[in-house]
Amino acid sequence: MARFKVVTQKPPDVISDLDGTTYDLEMESLGPIDAEIVEIPADSEGEFIEAAKDADAIIARGRRITEAIVNELNNCKVISLGSVGADIVDVAAATAKGIPVTNVPDTFIEEVADHTMMMILSTFRRLRTMDQYVRSGRWSEGRPLLSNFPRLYGQTLGFISFGHVARATALRAAPFGLRMIAFDPYIEELMITEYGVEPVSYLDDILERSDIVTMHAPSTEEVHHMLREEHFRKMKPTALFINNGRGPTVDENALIKALQEGWIAAAGLDVLEQEPPDPDNPLLSMENVTLTPHVASASERMRPETRRRIGQEIALVLTGRWPRTCVNPSVLDKTDLIRWQPYSMGRGPGA
Repeated sequence: MARFKVVTQKPPDVISDLDGTTYDLEMESLGPIDAEIVEIPADSEGEFIEAAKDADAIIARGRRITEAIVNELNNCKVISLGSVGADIVDVAAATAKGIPVTNVPDTFIEEVADHTMMMILSTFRRLRTMDQYVRSGRWSEGRPLLSNFPRLYGQTLGFISFGHVARATALRAAPFGLRMIAFDPYIEELMITEYGVEPVSYLDDILERSDIVTMHAPSTEEVHHMLREEHFRKMKPTALFINNGRGPTVDENALIKALQEGWIAAAGLDVLEQEPPDPDNPLLSMENVTLTPHVASASERMRPETRRRIGQEIALVLTGRWPRTCVNPSVLDKTDLIRWQPYSMGRGPGA
């Protein structure tokens, strides 16, 4: 019998982030500490709870880890995610129970920044429309259409949230001659200006001043429907909206209305409120909308690196150390700190 039991929901079929049903990459770190990964073929939350209640760790994949599940975990020391967003875990419930929730906020940043820059360029230059013109024999219409728009150089790019992806995007956008501004009340101004970006104090400033608005806020209750009808009305009628972050940060009905009624000019979206979307979603038939299927983070490197990271984070916690990244860094009482060893360079809880 293994020393540690790590539980995860068994996927109904082979899923993209698992490369089959083997866990060899996670076990690179979990094997040496005598941990095993147990897949639970649970059809209901109750079945999952019954099988997971004695687990030492949970890999959050294939099932939302709800408050009901968290409250029944009698031995769990860590819940680990292979994503940036932690919305499939009730982090508040885990925090209340003293369970760290780890994520992977830095493995596929470059890919998402590349995708964001691609969306900015393709939306600005109306790539979808140009492609359709060529394929439908409307070759001569392309130049007159693009002649109505300014050049990209000198346009203002506004970031909503200025985390890792926004920063990497700013580095890519600077050589194109874009002016850049950012709204993020949780980031120090010096961090923003270091990237050649002007910090602004109010969301309205971003919306009113930007020619291109790119959304990078995480999916949390605080920012659910952060952008609503009144916000799109503040944008320029020539403005573009880009979202490669999380669909629920935007009221999609308001975005649809903004595009239909001309409050904004176009959108490039990798994420939607409902994924995959209903076939009758108006966004699917809009010529001024470029869509990709939530693939911004995808690359050959992404899957193996995130899976290794899951194993590493779980192994750190199960051996009494603090994980590299933690969504809820204040889960421990001061009386518990003595049992935690820093991960490296003096880093401990909350570092």
